[in-house]
Formats: sequence, C-alpha cells, structure tokens
Amino acid sequence: MRRSKRTRLERSGWVIGSVKDFLGLSEADAALIEMKLAFSRMLRERRTQYGLSQTNLAKQLQSSQSRVAKMEAGDPSVTMDLLISALLLLGAKSGDLAKAMRGRPERRSRAA
Repeated sequence: MRRSKRTRLERSGWVIGSVKDFLGLSEADAALIEMKLAFSRMLRERRTQYGLSQTNLAKQLQSSQSRVAKMEAGDPSVTMDLLISALLLLGAKSGDLAKAMRGRPERRSRAA
C-alpha cells in the first residue's frame, strides 16, 4: 500500500494491520496458511507450465475439475497431502517443495 493512502486511511480512523493480527492467528497457524497458499500457487504454475487444463489434471488425480480449482484457490477444505500429491504427480521434488515453503520461487524446468 502506498504511504499516502495508508496515512489518509489512518487519519480517517482506520487501523492498518495484518490478517494474522486481525484473526489472532499464532505464528504456526500463519506459517501453515502461507505454506498452503505457496503450494496452491505452485500447483497452478506447474499445471499451466505443462499445458494441462484443470480437467486433465483432475483425471490424473482421479478427482474432479472443481476439486483442482479449489486446490489452486487454497480452499480450506483441501488437505496439504492432496496438494503435495498433486505437485509430486507434476514432477515436483522435495527441494521444490522446500523452496516454496521458504517463499522462494520455483525453478522453471520440466521434469523428465
């Protein structure tokens, strides 16, 4: 957010903070949510990198297109193991997952 906008909002009585503060999340909860969102972004990136539609990926996962859409959106009903399984199916290695968890961008290479 631009500093001028932040200042204007604060002068109007708005309190600027993080989602973590607003929801009262612990450090562990906030970290878990960030990891899940990183895996969701990584899944979408890999799926599009390989030229797969959500429907194509769903068939490979023996799931539905709507489930893949939820996975990519970081829906709370999606488990971490499902996200990780899908990423592994798309060729992700443990190092790629670790980089995503640390917030580092994934290398753009196709798996063999």
